[in-house]
Amino acid sequence: MTVEERTTLLQRIDQALDGIRPHLAVDGGNVEVVEVTDDLRVKIRWIGNCESCSMSAMTLRAGLEQAIKGAVPEIREVVPVNGVQQ
Repeated sequence: MTVEERTTLLQRIDQALDGIRPHLAVDGGNVEVVEVTDDLRVKIRWIGNCESCSMSAMTLRAGLEQAIKGAVPEIREVVPVNGVQQ
């Protein structure tokens, strides 16, 4: 994947997450994209209260992953690098 392709993917992913971030912020949390791997997996980092929230696995699957895959269908998976593990 070229640098330009990766940059475009990251922009599309961030736009998808912008729709979710206000809901996370209500509970004192947020999320950031750490990396998009060559095999099209998105690694995210939970921030704030989301990092230790017992519901983060559900939020990941029902919220973040659906939003990202809806906007960027070529993404295969979204995985956290911190926080409560699934």
